[in-house]
Amino acid sequence: MDRYSFSLTTFAPNGKLLQIEHALAAVGNGSTTVGIKAANGVVIATEKKTGSSLIEVSSLQHMVKVCDTIGMVYSGMGPDFRVLVTSARKMAQKYRRIYMEDPPVRILVKELAGLMQEFTQSGGVRPFGVSLLLAGVDDRGPNLYQVDPSGSYFPWKATSIGKNMVNAKTFLEKRYNGDMELEDAVHTAILTLKEGFEGQMTEQSIDVGIISTIPSAQAGESTPVFLCLSPAEIKDYLSNIV
Repeated sequence: MDRYSFSLTTFAPNGKLLQIEHALAAVGNGSTTVGIKAANGVVIATEKKTGSSLIEVSSLQHMVKVCDTIGMVYSGMGPDFRVLVTSARKMAQKYRRIYMEDPPVRILVKELAGLMQEFTQSGGVRPFGVSLLLAGVDDRGPNLYQVDPSGSYFPWKATSIGKNMVNAKTFLEKRYNGDMELEDAVHTAILTLKEGFEGQMTEQSIDVGIISTIPSAQAGESTPVFLCLSPAEIKDYLSNIV
């Protein structure tokens, strides 16, 4: 079996591409990440842990805005995520230049999945060592998608990737309700992360991003916009969780 693990383009006798299995193992070693689709929006949340207390936590970027209506978070290898963020933003800009609007979530997901799939059957490359969660709002309403290193992608009501994903999914299966509002979804996402969190959870140790189907009148928005919550906003949510 070992002789097949070094070749990306050769199937093992059991029908698996072992480099993809190794990429999924890298994802499984990554930070726990949660996504929940609510009735009026989507929330994504992730742990933001460091290997040392001397690292400047504010410089770590686990969650990004791809375009106004789509946000993305990952579990796995950070450098691979940066490459995919750059590609996703270029894809979104290309779509906007042609159609004068942000891409539907499913279109961007399909493009990203196609790019990741190319890296599973080309010589001299390796699969991306990340799984992605994409949250957005389009003409179909709120959307939550997962994209894996193989190029497979799935729409979800609620899901988790990363180190503690099995326990997190079990927790979500018990707590998820399709009628829950965005505020409830944020609380549920934080509670899910807290289930397997090591140490004390603070506003500096997690990232939370939201997008609502209802534009924020206070911010002067005319369309839904993906927002990463500030540490102060996350602290308010944590103070309400016992």
